[in-house]
Amino acid sequence: MIRVATFNLNNLFSRFNFQGEVSAIPSEETGGIALTFGQDQIRVRTFMGRLVRAKDSTETSEIARRITEVMNADVLAVQEVEHIEILKQFNREHLGNLYPHIALVEGNDQRLIDVGILSKLPIGTIVSHQTAVHPDEPTRRVFGRDLLQVEILGNNGNKLFTIYNTHLKSHFVSAGEDPVQGAINANNRRKRQAETISRILTRMERPNSRFILTGDMNDPPDSEFLVPMLTVDNQPLVNALENPTETRPAKAETPGQGPGPQSKAWTHRFNPSGPEFPRYELFDHIWVSPSLAGRFLNPTIDRRTKHTGDGSDHDPAWIDIDI
Repeated sequence: MIRVATFNLNNLFSRFNFQGEVSAIPSEETGGIALTFGQDQIRVRTFMGRLVRAKDSTETSEIARRITEVMNADVLAVQEVEHIEILKQFNREHLGNLYPHIALVEGNDQRLIDVGILSKLPIGTIVSHQTAVHPDEPTRRVFGRDLLQVEILGNNGNKLFTIYNTHLKSHFVSAGEDPVQGAINANNRRKRQAETISRILTRMERPNSRFILTGDMNDPPDSEFLVPMLTVDNQPLVNALENPTETRPAKAETPGQGPGPQSKAWTHRFNPSGPEFPRYELFDHIWVSPSLAGRFLNPTIDRRTKHTGDGSDHDPAWIDIDI
């Protein structure tokens, strides 16, 4: 039995936490600034005029606890990681080298958040699809991060299955954008990404192949914008998290904030401003190919204890695969 999980680690950055006057710079600066100390110069990363800081140590320890004490996955797909070095450091210093095999390829995101794979099992071929384009925009890379393809091998070197990890376009609309048009653009981008994923998987996989598609899709499984992603080579993928169990019941909503989640199938809680109640949605998906449809067990979501999340604003999810 092999446990496969997905977890958005929520900005696992390695930035230095400067305590001096460097907290903001002109809004047009997005790449970073150089600080000079005597004859030495240190460059720090910024985004939208703000200094990008390291993830809080308490939150880092909490996501590590959930990974080691609760999930203990054999193969873990992660999102929102700055680069492979911080992922290796996190594995070494917080996970006790739980995962000897790590894969991450730098993607396209301006915030430098990438997707990666940690595995107890050997890793075979690693393929990045970060340069993929969509026919509607042939000069623009369609993935804001990546679609990372990784072969998972048995200890004898034979391929067990292939896992695809991604992080689709969020609903975020920048301050300078028209909110209505910005939302339309984000949804259309996510749909083009879904269409591209289907084309890639159709090209890369055979009809009877064993593969898993996972990641932070920033939309629930029934979203109209994800529909193209759910069919590969004319065969429908199977939603492995349709009826999950929870490690604990969901935290009750405060009075006046609505009834809370209506289903166990959620990993993300969004509390909008105004009179609207918080929304509970399954943003973190695990889809399996038809050949794995009858081979997965125990779909589970580790439920947060705080509405804002325990170390991340996403809850991790996993399944067990009988290979």
